[in-house]
Amino acid sequence: MQSKLKVALIQTELIWENPPENRNMFSKKIKEIPSDTDIIVLPEMFTTGFTMNPEIVDAREGEITVKWMKEIARERNIALLGSISFKKKNKYSNRLFFIHPDGTTRTYDKKHTFTFAGEDEVYDSGTNRLVFSYKGFRICPLICYDLRFPVWSRYKGDYDLLIFVANWPEPRIEAWDTLLKARAIENMSYCIGVNRLGEDNNAHRYPGHSAIYDPMGNQIVFSGNDEVLYASLSLQKLEDLRAQFKFLDDRDHFNLEQ
Repeated sequence: MQSKLKVALIQTELIWENPPENRNMFSKKIKEIPSDTDIIVLPEMFTTGFTMNPEIVDAREGEITVKWMKEIARERNIALLGSISFKKKNKYSNRLFFIHPDGTTRTYDKKHTFTFAGEDEVYDSGTNRLVFSYKGFRICPLICYDLRFPVWSRYKGDYDLLIFVANWPEPRIEAWDTLLKARAIENMSYCIGVNRLGEDNNAHRYPGHSAIYDPMGNQIVFSGNDEVLYASLSLQKLEDLRAQFKFLDDRDHFNLEQ
């Protein structure tokens, strides 16, 4: 079992509602990432920005992007993670894809759609949390607004790493910083957050603040400027901290009706 996980976070400006140009841009950035990286994490809706008009984009772009992700994963022997606007039949989802190097695909549909922006009127809400294993780490990936709801990301003895991908705007960035750290501390888990940069066509500004926190809430990496952040996460350190500080043993046990 691998005890280290090397991650690369790409935070960058996104080209509004233009999947081909965004894929081209990310392809260039990915080429510069060291070959020994295990996972590359991209922002929420990394091919379009946080659009509430998915019908403007060719519905085939979702499948094209997944194919592109698989090609990169296979060629680089690396895993890719990010969410896109994805159409299946007559419905749209804000769908996260995790692509293994061998092409195995995991998906998660955003549970908490952002009602403040009308996301709930455009995209279906997901119903199932995703947890899977990759190179010895159990990973739980979530999307943006999910960060505000601690019950949904609550540790149930099932993961070592939380990953949040987002388009989190500047006016509420302090909440992003605070909640990422809180999710790490309360779950004694590594917590990754990947945001975007720049301004979208709705004049919303995004300041980055992508970061990784360790299980005690210590910041491993953080940036509001650099477009690629790197870190190596230690599974042994996580297990040692959980064994030393048995806070999780004292957590409340309860069931919630959906």
